[in-house]
Amino acid sequence: MTAAMPESAALSPDTRAQIAATPFGGRPLVICDVDEVVLSFIAPLERHLDLLGYDLLARSYSLAGNIIHRQSNTPLAGRDVHALLHSFFAEATATQTPVPGAADALAALSLEADVVLLTNMPAPYRADRIAALARFGIDHPVITNEGPKGAAARELAERSAGPVVFLDDSPANITSVRDAVDGVRLIHFVADPRFLALAEPIDGVDLRTGDWREARHFIETVCGGTAPGAARHAGE
Repeated sequence: MTAAMPESAALSPDTRAQIAATPFGGRPLVICDVDEVVLSFIAPLERHLDLLGYDLLARSYSLAGNIIHRQSNTPLAGRDVHALLHSFFAEATATQTPVPGAADALAALSLEADVVLLTNMPAPYRADRIAALARFGIDHPVITNEGPKGAAARELAERSAGPVVFLDDSPANITSVRDAVDGVRLIHFVADPRFLALAEPIDGVDLRTGDWREARHFIETVCGGTAPGAARHAGE
């Protein structure tokens, strides 16, 4: 749901440097988003919005157009959504808690695959994000990115060995990675059931879910080489 951040097709020097500093073990690779995949995002965002006098309406799969000023009942303009997300990352990152099952699933997957957390947020908040994850024992490498994730995922995939799985809640990021990384297996993961129900099918997605048990099982079959080709379908 953070796809409203400004987009740029190029890989930033900072993101490239973070990738270059990330160790790889010559194993399958799991590239995982953070907001609304590993850490809750919608619930703490709603609390943050409430303090500022806004409401988030679950009427379409987007932040843009759905953040409403409570008194005037008018939607927040796109540029103001960007500013609000910056304020959220600066002030409310510490309020985020893990999506149920995420920490245990990633810990188990890290025994047979390299797990990298690729998160769309401004780089100055990276340390806060790492600290927030560490409070719950989630200590996988964190790489910050802004804009579509295809370039970053391709760079990561080129440094890995074996299958690559990508999880994200953003359709824009999923299609970006789908088009940039050959053979990548895609999971559209949305923890909040309201927004999962609003998500449209995405061509090429292997699994759409908000359940880490399902995601872990699928990833384990991919890493073990037993994922059925029939599992690849358009978000069903």
